[in-house]
Amino acid sequence: MNITKENVDALNATLKISIDESDYSERVDEVLKDYRKKVSLNGFRPGKVPAGLVKKMYRTPVMVEEINKLVSESIGNYLKDEDVRILGEPLPSEKQQKEIDWEKQSEFEFDFDLGLAPQLEITLSHKDKVPMYEISIDKKMINETKDSYAGRMGQMLPVEQIEGTETLKGDFLQIDKEGNLIEGGIESIDSSLSLEVIKDKKIKTSFAARQVGDHVDFDIRKAFPNDTEISSLLKIDKSAVVEIAPNFRYSIKEIAKFEKAEINQELFDKIYGKDEVKSMEEFDGKISEELKTGLARDAEYRFTIDAKKVMLKKFKFDLPVEFLKRWLLLANEEKFTAEQISEDFPKFEDDLKWQLIRDQIVKMQEIKVEAEEVMQSAKEMALMQFQQYGMSNVPEENLESYAKEMLKNEEEQKKNVERILETKVVAYIRENVKLDNKQITIEKFNKLFENN
Repeated sequence: MNITKENVDALNATLKISIDESDYSERVDEVLKDYRKKVSLNGFRPGKVPAGLVKKMYRTPVMVEEINKLVSESIGNYLKDEDVRILGEPLPSEKQQKEIDWEKQSEFEFDFDLGLAPQLEITLSHKDKVPMYEISIDKKMINETKDSYAGRMGQMLPVEQIEGTETLKGDFLQIDKEGNLIEGGIESIDSSLSLEVIKDKKIKTSFAARQVGDHVDFDIRKAFPNDTEISSLLKIDKSAVVEIAPNFRYSIKEIAKFEKAEINQELFDKIYGKDEVKSMEEFDGKISEELKTGLARDAEYRFTIDAKKVMLKKFKFDLPVEFLKRWLLLANEEKFTAEQISEDFPKFEDDLKWQLIRDQIVKMQEIKVEAEEVMQSAKEMALMQFQQYGMSNVPEENLESYAKEMLKNEEEQKKNVERILETKVVAYIRENVKLDNKQITIEKFNKLFENN
């Protein structure tokens, strides 16, 4: 076997692989021997089919498969041994690859195109400036957080009369235009109905002041123009909705209204644990701490975005664009057209350039990720998920158990490693550039993302 690389330019190369029969014959013979043990053919006992017949039947497809494996392994070994850094994957050459006759040839040549990764040298100094935001915490934010907690811990309570935003439970019964029940018509028993989602104002008003035991007749199509909502309310298939007569009676069996939790000791205990917070002042303090932590995390996220922008602006380099577009088209076969890939390519190009800059910093600074860091990252992600449901006081053993379960998934493990590497690279950038510190309100901070 012979492998040679020829550079087309600084970012593109071709790889030529020459293979003769001695390179693959032993592999093919071993596979055919194994086939002979398993193949079943009329007139022969298992394992007794003549070797010549097995060879005649299977040699070509086996040879194709084994040569393809050999080529793939050889390319991987060559790139590793010669330290050739590529982008994407090697692609069969469109210009140089010759036609192959698998039945007649014993020697083969394969030509591949390579997209080469550019050589980068990353140097940072305090002449490089990146904005670093500190978001102000005000009373409005604290009150909004209190209200959010009260909402999360609220509950549905029964009420006697409809005022306008209640959720109802009752029965849908199909009626005719005169208001008479249709014998054998559609019935939907114990169907929940939220008054807030009724689209027609007149129909919504007709429910006002009604009580348990009352009923309301209305056109269900006017109330809910969406067929999916109607099929859910009537418990029928969506395809059947278009055929039904729209007049229905809704008999009210229960009326419930969502009530936010009172902000008191019971609420404090539910959120933080027994007696961890004992007064409104302590509650405000806890919320301020939480906001500070969350906003600092948001500011870090913004710093990462701005740091990437500064790095991409500072370190300008080219990529093998046409090769990458071709690779993306082949890698996403039937998912995207060439036009779609061209349209989205600028974003992909920026992401890839940032990845190359990041990887170079990792290499230069010998940045490593330890198993303990991966576990800690997974625990932090787990805590954030619990906090979305208002659970801040999660026991350590629960977090660890959740994190371990999460890391059993290889994709999740990889995401955590990537997240840690990115965090360490951004930390390195922060230490080696000038921080342009800026105080900012939450409203102005959120506007920063409108064009990103």
